[in-house]
Amino acid sequence: MAQEFEWREDLNIGVDVIDREHQRLFKIINKLFTFQEEEKDSQWTCQEGIKYFKEHAMNHFADEEAYMESIGYEDLEQHQLLHRGFREHTLPALEQELERSDYAPEAVEHFLGVCSGWLIGHTVIEDQAIVGKHDQRWKNRFTAQEQMDIKKVITQLIFDMFHLEAHLISDTYAGEKFGNGLYYRLIWGCPQEEKKLEIFLVFEEQLLVNTVGKILGLKTNNLDSMLIHATRYSARQFVTRAMACFPDLKDYSIEEENFLSHEQFQDLMAKGEHQLSLLLDTGAGYFGYCVVAPRLLETGVGICITGDNAAAEVAEYLEQRKKQIEKEMANPKRKILVVDDSATICYGITKLLEPDYEVAQAESGVAAIRTITLNRPDLILLDYEMPVVDGKQTLEMLRWEKSFSDIPVIFLTGRSDPELVKNLLALKPAGYLLKDLKPAEIKTKIDAFFAKSKT
Repeated sequence: MAQEFEWREDLNIGVDVIDREHQRLFKIINKLFTFQEEEKDSQWTCQEGIKYFKEHAMNHFADEEAYMESIGYEDLEQHQLLHRGFREHTLPALEQELERSDYAPEAVEHFLGVCSGWLIGHTVIEDQAIVGKHDQRWKNRFTAQEQMDIKKVITQLIFDMFHLEAHLISDTYAGEKFGNGLYYRLIWGCPQEEKKLEIFLVFEEQLLVNTVGKILGLKTNNLDSMLIHATRYSARQFVTRAMACFPDLKDYSIEEENFLSHEQFQDLMAKGEHQLSLLLDTGAGYFGYCVVAPRLLETGVGICITGDNAAAEVAEYLEQRKKQIEKEMANPKRKILVVDDSATICYGITKLLEPDYEVAQAESGVAAIRTITLNRPDLILLDYEMPVVDGKQTLEMLRWEKSFSDIPVIFLTGRSDPELVKNLLALKPAGYLLKDLKPAEIKTKIDAFFAKSKT
């Protein structure tokens, strides 16, 4: 069944010359979807359809820029840069790929995915700003007030793009896993700066299916290459719109993009200084937006996606992701959350258990609650003596929350004096472990706990 690119009346911005062309571009994309499905052998039909799309897009850019100039739109220059980038870089690279492959189905799908993603971002983010339907600006970066403003902008962009009311779960998101996620990394830089800026976007799979996939008219509940390509370009415009709020970053542009595994993403998050790290619940799935402070980047993290390899890399990414999900489903691991304010303890226990278990970490009781909400564990290893919110208080919070109250908790402690043990057992945990036990003994006790609970 052919895709159907869905136009909504709320996408109109109230400017006839712009609204008419938006609707026309949507119809052209729908025609190209039809050509792809029904006339795969007609190279000429595809060539003419793509030529027609390009012609209308160029005319639309000119009309749009003329309108913005006539009303004195303050972000005209930024808009022109976006148009120029699509006109002079994105489209030519896609056309070259089509010609090199003799209009192979994969190349046509890549073209449609990219153009769909661009059109989604262009229509629901960029052009809505022309008439002031969104966009809050701030002049300096990352004070408390500015972070509050950034949160408002990100939340507003989610609403503008997907018509979803997003609610902030955490402004200290540390990369915790939540279901099947897509981890997308953009690197921004400028010729005068040695250090770069990293931005990560994390999408829960169902969020993409329910938003970008719905607009594309996808009939599947799984990620496919079309959806990935569309997500790449709508995400790029999402970030570009957010970055436009930083006047001192006006010379920065996207230099590299990667898809990452959760492990790669978590590792990069752990090493960087977070300028912003948000996790939001959109009602249709979780969305993370993280900005890591400018720093010298590590090389070799993920494959750099370019016009030449995008289709192949997306296909490879989907294949590896499919294998990983199948592996996890075939051999599901029990989930353990380690809660300890000592990074050394967390790291040691994680390395000890992760060959046989899926292990998550939290550095405090509050962080533990957030992690449990995202990815419910089968067992919690909880440090009894933590600052601010200790193990006893954390356990009380868990038992107060009905949906968490039945998760078994084993206390971790560095002391074994009778008074402490008495206090521990009075809380009726599933057990306790001394931190100075040999690693093999800790592993044996954890295995024994699950073996007993299974029977």
